[in-house]
Amino acid sequence: MRASVTMIEPNGHFCSDCAVRSFAVCASLGPAELREFEHLGRRVHFATGETVFSEEDITTSFFNLLEGVMRLYKLLPDGRRQIVGFALPGDFLGMNMSGRHNFSADAIGAVTACQFAKVPFGRFIEDRPHLLKRINELAIRELGQARDHMVLLGRRSADEKIATFLLGWRARLVPLSGPSNTVPLPMSRQDIADYLGLTIETVSRTFTKLERHGVIEIVHGGISLRDPARVEALATA
Repeated sequence: MRASVTMIEPNGHFCSDCAVRSFAVCASLGPAELREFEHLGRRVHFATGETVFSEEDITTSFFNLLEGVMRLYKLLPDGRRQIVGFALPGDFLGMNMSGRHNFSADAIGAVTACQFAKVPFGRFIEDRPHLLKRINELAIRELGQARDHMVLLGRRSADEKIATFLLGWRARLVPLSGPSNTVPLPMSRQDIADYLGLTIETVSRTFTKLERHGVIEIVHGGISLRDPARVEALATA
């Protein structure tokens, strides 16, 4: 991993210009609560490849992702990496029952997040059941994504895995950029392979095969779904 080059902004009035507030953890807060809430956090910036937190480290902070994408992963006993997910703006990371992070997170490209110290954040939510409800909603959504990932790993066909991944990633991008048949892929082919339980050669070969058959088109920075119906058919096969 790269040496830490995290940049920290001093506390300030950030919530008023937050682009993801409407679907982030703070969406349930009223104006007065929001003014108090924003003083709990600070904006932090991570460079490409920088570690945000590491598996088994004691949890001291929570993170609300504002800009960029994070890869979330676990290291297997034999040294291999299993990516368990990708975090997008609006995702809330770091809360767990054990008091230690159960996976690692690092930045894919430049990342900006709101960082909240664990203890004052815990005090803030104690008498705010609407915020606790919102946190539970996000946790349930995360659990659903984890279950979908387990099903995805069990699929037999690389074509099915790739198609399901593309459709799922496109759906997650809708709140950020609206519906589109062009799917930006900020992660590398190796990241996709480690997420789908495939080799990088299989991922690259499958993209090329789907493009040759007119299902997708490989474009700069992503994939264009030339035949969305066929992609959906592969995903539901």
